Amino acid sequence: MVKLQENSSKKVRVPGVIAEDRPQPHNHDAERAVLAAMLREPSPCVDMAIELLGNNADVFYSHAHREIFKAIEGIFNDTELKVDLISLAHQLTKRDSLEDIGGEIYLAELYNTIATTANLESWCGIVREFAVLRSMINVCTESLFKCYDENADAATLVDQIETDIFNVRNISEATEIVRLQESLDTAFQHIQDLINGKIPIGIPTGLPDLNKIIGGFKSGEMFVLAARPSIGKTSLALNFIRNIAMKPLENGKYRPIILFSLEMTAEQITRRLICTEADIPESRFFDGSFQHHEMPRLTSAVSELKGAEIYIDPTGGLTIAELRAKARRFKMLHNIEMIVIDYLQLMKADGRIDNRQQEVAEISSGIKKLAKELNIPVLVMAQLNREVEKTAGAAARPKLSHLRESGAIEQDADVVAFLHRDRDASKSMDNKVDYEGVDAELIIEKNRNGQTGIVPLKFFPHRMEFVNTRYSDDDRPGS
Repeated sequence: MVKLQENSSKKVRVPGVIAEDRPQPHNHDAERAVLAAMLREPSPCVDMAIELLGNNADVFYSHAHREIFKAIEGIFNDTELKVDLISLAHQLTKRDSLEDIGGEIYLAELYNTIATTANLESWCGIVREFAVLRSMINVCTESLFKCYDENADAATLVDQIETDIFNVRNISEATEIVRLQESLDTAFQHIQDLINGKIPIGIPTGLPDLNKIIGGFKSGEMFVLAARPSIGKTSLALNFIRNIAMKPLENGKYRPIILFSLEMTAEQITRRLICTEADIPESRFFDGSFQHHEMPRLTSAVSELKGAEIYIDPTGGLTIAELRAKARRFKMLHNIEMIVIDYLQLMKADGRIDNRQQEVAEISSGIKKLAKELNIPVLVMAQLNREVEKTAGAAARPKLSHLRESGAIEQDADVVAFLHRDRDASKSMDNKVDYEGVDAELIIEKNRNGQTGIVPLKFFPHRMEFVNTRYSDDDRPGS
C-alpha cells in the first residue's frame, strides 16, 4: 500500500483535489463491522479477514481501526491467548494505544456494532474497495511531488508512476483458494475443448508444423527468433503478425498486435505488409516494372489490411523502461494480445551500463517480466554472432551458444527458434526462385514447456514470405 507523503516542504496545492481537510474515501461503518466480527467470532472471522484484506492494517482508514486490527492480529498469532475484549484491551495497553483508540468504552461499542457475522465477506469487500481508491489517490499525489523534482529523470519517473498505477489495479484482485472438486468439471471441459480444437492452446502462428511443436504463442511467454543478418527475421516476424492479426476470431473481431520496430520506419513496415498481401515484389515500384493491371491487387491488399488492428512503434534506441510504459498503455487502451520487438540488440537498458553483456541481460530480463506482467506473448528478434559462419561456414546450423552478446537471452526465453537458410540461393536472378521458393528451416532449439524440432519452410523472396513446406500456398491468410 502506498502511503501519502507527510511533512513535505514542497507539497503541491491543487484546489478542490488535494486538501488537508478533505477526507479520503472510506466507509467507517464497514470498518467497524469487520473488526466487530473478528471480536465476536475470532475463529473463523480473523482468518477470513486476513485472507480477504491481507495482513496490512493500512486497508483501514481510521487510525483507531488500524491499531485495533494490528492488536487482534497479534493476539491471534499468539497460541496462548484468545481474542476477546479483555485480551484486546490488554494488548492495546501494551502498545500504548488504548486511550488513543477511545478506551475500553469504544471497544465495548465496537463489539455491539453487529448482530451477526454472516456478511463479513461483503464488509471486507467494501473496505478493500475504498483502500484501492485511497491507494490511487496516494500514488497520484506522490507522482505530483516527484514531478516537481528537477533532478528526476523523466523516462524513469514515468515508468515508475505507471508501475505504481498498475500495482494499484492488482490490489483489488484477491486470490481465491479453489477446492479441487469445484474445478474438476471446468478443467475437464477445457481439456475436451482442446482435444476437439474448439480453443487454441496459444495464438496460432499461421505455420501448422510450428503450432504442433510449441502450441502457438502462449500468454506470458517470451519467444526469441534469432538468425544471422539478412536471413529474414523481420520478414518472418511480419508473416506471423499478418497470419495472426488478419485472421478474424469467432466474434468477427481481430487480435490487436503492436510491433516495436527499432530498425525500420512505419512506412517501410507497411509497404512490406502490402506487398506480401498483394503478392507483388516491392522492387517493381522502383525499377519501373509495375503493371497497371496489378493495381486491383494492391487496392485489395490495402482494403484487407485496414481491417487488422496492427500498431507500429518505430522508435529507435528504445529503452526497456520506454517499452514497458508503452506496452502497458496499449494494453489498457487497446487490450493488445501480442507484442513483437525487432530487435533485441538494438534496445538500450535503463541508465548507464558499461558492460554490453550485462546490458543485454537486463533488457532480456525486462522483456520476460513484461510478458508475465501483461500475460501476453512477446516475440522478440535477436541477432546471432558471426561465430557460426567462422567455424563451419554459412551453411552451418546455428546453436544456442551463437546467440549474440548474452547467454541471458537463452535463460529468459521460453522458446528459442533459429531461422536458417542458404542466403545465397535467393540472390539468383532466375524467376524460378520467385515461384518455387528457397528451402529454409525454423529450428526450435529450446522449448521450456514442450518438445524441440525443425519446421521445414519455403521462402519466397519476391513477396518476402515464409510458408510451411508441407502446406499449400492456398493456406495463406487472406487468400
